[in-house]
Amino acid sequence: MSDSGGLAVSDPKVVPAVALKSSLATGRSDPVALRQPETAEKSGAPLTAGELLPTGFSITPKAGEGARFQPLNPDLPSRPDYLAGQAVATNLSPDGKTLLILTSGYNRMNGSDGKRLPEESNEYVFVYDVSKGQPVKRQVIQVPNTFNGLVWHPSGLEFYVSGGVDDKVHVYQQSGGKWAEAGAIALGHTAGLGLAVKPMAAGLAVNKSGTALLVANFENDSVSVIDLKKRVKTAEVPLRPGKIDPAQSGQPGGEFPFWITIKGDDKAYVSSQRDRQVVVLDLTRAQPEVVSRIPVGGQPNKMLLNKAQDRLFVANGNSDTVSVIDTRSDKVLSEIRTTAPAALFANPENFNGSNPNSLSLSPDERTLFVTNGGTNSVAVIQLEDDGKGGQVIGLIPTGWYPNSVSLSQDGKMLYVVNGKSNAGPNPGACRDTTSIAPGAKDPCAANNQYVWQLTKAGFLSMPVPSASVLSQLSRQVAYNNNFPGTQRAHQDEAQMKFLRERIKHVIYVIKENRTYDQVLGDLDRGNGDPSLAVLPEPITPNHHALARRFVTLDNFLDSGNASNDGWNWTTAARTTDFTEKTIAVNYGGRGLSYDWEGTNRNINVGLPTQEERKAANPATPDDPDLLPGAIDVAAPESSEGEAGAGYLWDAALRAGLSVRNYGVFLDLARYSAKPGDPGYIAPSHTPYQDRIVQAYPTKPALQPITDLYFRGYDQSTADFWRFKEWEREFEGFVQDGKMPALQMVRLPHDHFGNFATAQDGVNTVETQMADNDYALGLLVDKVSKSRYKDDTLIFVIEDDAQDGPDHVDAHRSIAYVIGPYVKQDAVVSTRYTTVNMLRTIEDVLGLEPMGLNDGLSKPMTEVFGNAARPWNYTALVPEVLRTTQLPLPAKTADNCLSPARPGLAYDRPRRDAAYWETVMHGQDFREEDHLDTGQFNRALWTGLMGDGKPYPTVRDGRDLSKNREALLGASDGIG
Repeated sequence: MSDSGGLAVSDPKVVPAVALKSSLATGRSDPVALRQPETAEKSGAPLTAGELLPTGFSITPKAGEGARFQPLNPDLPSRPDYLAGQAVATNLSPDGKTLLILTSGYNRMNGSDGKRLPEESNEYVFVYDVSKGQPVKRQVIQVPNTFNGLVWHPSGLEFYVSGGVDDKVHVYQQSGGKWAEAGAIALGHTAGLGLAVKPMAAGLAVNKSGTALLVANFENDSVSVIDLKKRVKTAEVPLRPGKIDPAQSGQPGGEFPFWITIKGDDKAYVSSQRDRQVVVLDLTRAQPEVVSRIPVGGQPNKMLLNKAQDRLFVANGNSDTVSVIDTRSDKVLSEIRTTAPAALFANPENFNGSNPNSLSLSPDERTLFVTNGGTNSVAVIQLEDDGKGGQVIGLIPTGWYPNSVSLSQDGKMLYVVNGKSNAGPNPGACRDTTSIAPGAKDPCAANNQYVWQLTKAGFLSMPVPSASVLSQLSRQVAYNNNFPGTQRAHQDEAQMKFLRERIKHVIYVIKENRTYDQVLGDLDRGNGDPSLAVLPEPITPNHHALARRFVTLDNFLDSGNASNDGWNWTTAARTTDFTEKTIAVNYGGRGLSYDWEGTNRNINVGLPTQEERKAANPATPDDPDLLPGAIDVAAPESSEGEAGAGYLWDAALRAGLSVRNYGVFLDLARYSAKPGDPGYIAPSHTPYQDRIVQAYPTKPALQPITDLYFRGYDQSTADFWRFKEWEREFEGFVQDGKMPALQMVRLPHDHFGNFATAQDGVNTVETQMADNDYALGLLVDKVSKSRYKDDTLIFVIEDDAQDGPDHVDAHRSIAYVIGPYVKQDAVVSTRYTTVNMLRTIEDVLGLEPMGLNDGLSKPMTEVFGNAARPWNYTALVPEVLRTTQLPLPAKTADNCLSPARPGLAYDRPRRDAAYWETVMHGQDFREEDHLDTGQFNRALWTGLMGDGKPYPTVRDGRDLSKNREALLGASDGIG
């Protein structure tokens, strides 16, 4: 330790002791020539294997000397074992004795009747005594809603918490030795900007004299000024250029303000996440106003001033940098990358994904600590003597997705909170608020096993490491995140090179929300639980046949928790910090809009101008300053720094490959419009012939490569008709020999819904799942009988696995690889994830990885062999589908399911559309996941399994891959 309490490694003469062996540094010019993690034996140090995550990385939060990693228990009298999730902010009191921790996320719980318990469904402020270093919990305060904002008054006599969607700020003061709410200050917003958006109070800051509190209005693109003496809002400062100066109408700026930092009493800095800028406010005027805008990296979030207040440090969550700003000139002095020391990981391709999101300075201000949410670490940055820049000299491992870091006043202790944890098995798989139908009970919801309920926060406290300990911890972080080592995976390279020379086309099929056990639990091989197979072989014969014919992947995990982050993992192999901070809040019903598939505030921001947006959707508001420009706040940027260009299609287009999009990243709001409404899109079985456009892409890059006649996510439309539109274009590719290198095909009907309005009689859970199954089978059938069968691979994935139970893990799902060189009649139990599948697609097509996650992950080589095995496939028609009006072929021996065991006949739905419409009453199927998933899953179970079979609740995680015949025989299943 330094005498002043800073980290010893800030002394330049200590740096060589901290620097990692240069032999660990490696570049990556070949798309597949990347590493395996260096083993403990090779490194000569006892590295820990760690806890595996569904992202493919690992965590070791207790690796540091003296590290203490504890859950956040709010001490609920009714549920003493309950643990909170989604910790997002920490703040140390001015006297250094009290640490506050804030949660902002899901944190919802249900009672035995399935209804939400208000007293167990709040957010929390944890109050810790840190006067003696190690934290001691003193109090937990419940807050109805929050969103990241947490700040002390300079006096230390009160603190403030943003009320999030409640559009207020809560004030807390000491009372009888405890902190208690002393009132709330309303901000006065009636709505947020956009379509059906509520306000959202975010970051908070207090001026030096303690007279004014500023609030970032996340959904209103403004800052509220509060007089702390009068406890009232005195001003609203617009941040959008066109609302300040009409001459700048239509210019982007100041949107999605997240964090605020105040210099003295005169100047405030506001991070604008959408517009990659820090907005500067002059507070000396009667009406504070914007005086300048400072361009910084992607998605600026939290900011920090040094003691002299001449340096502002800004964490840029999308570009993996910290901007250092001179507050006298308001110019950026330097950008510091936060991923790793250069000697540990050179990262010459500038892969992004570290997601820096919080900062803290050592007392001597020579060391900056930055949480890297994406790599589950704290970056230790040695600052230059002149304060103009710095470099990462070490990494400290944390829990999953750290969101905030604070340093004790003496600089000896580090406090870090993280937002997530592994979920584990979820056979209950339920959440939330209401019963299945009016007057009914939902005991399933009492299990509280929805994935966001199982995702918990963590609190790491540890001594600031010495130089030698930091060196070891840095190597541990490198091991956890698969940073490059000296040894390369020659077998993987050879296999993928072999495939790349032979495979010229990839079809990437993305489906919705099913777990492994729901669909393949009754398969005669692999680790499935037949008692959880609510969608068994009679309903899903093609899913089962393809798993048998090729490879059964019984240990595949979707990286996302739900569709909001799932679609980003599935198309970009990463999430941004914006996404991580907003998804659980939105799914907990605490505000925000579904901003993760190319719309922001329900506006198609893939179209840059108001005129284009209104032409595509007449419901667009008449406001030229509403999110102008084709900028998506949630989108990842490319390694070249191009905003919003970090997706799979971007990588393929940069490589000069042809791409075709069927249903991915479309304006979903269009499908919820009714006949006669603005923006209504009439469905059609033959949209191309009828010239009825069905798709409006939300990404500029997708505009010219999207089949505009392929209908996107709409549960009223059968996947059969989506297949027929895809088939129309595919037959053209066969005829002209110009099949795209990459096709993305969305088949969403395994999500289920819209039973009353579903077309063609595909209006029950069984028929909708069978429709999805048959469409997948038809697509594989079509390819297998075409000229492209020997140079095409088909990859099939669910974007997430949230809508059902699984006895192994809430993230475990179905996944397929189909085509030549794929093993046949094989079971592969290697743990693969969404990221591994994307890495495999990239390697097959010769693409550069999109970011750190895929760039540092292995391809799925266990799935392949080097023999060009002949393959063909004939789609099976699920018998239950013959009860619909879909135009199906006559039954033949080839397209009819041959039961693998007795009792598999399932030729009619158990319930009709009216039943499903009743038990799903109140559900919102207009966009994916806008459901009460607990109600949904319970209704699904009862409707398919019957009232006599109790809903499973035991979380076991057993290996059921052995003795399958006996296990299947013992299960009464659904057949």
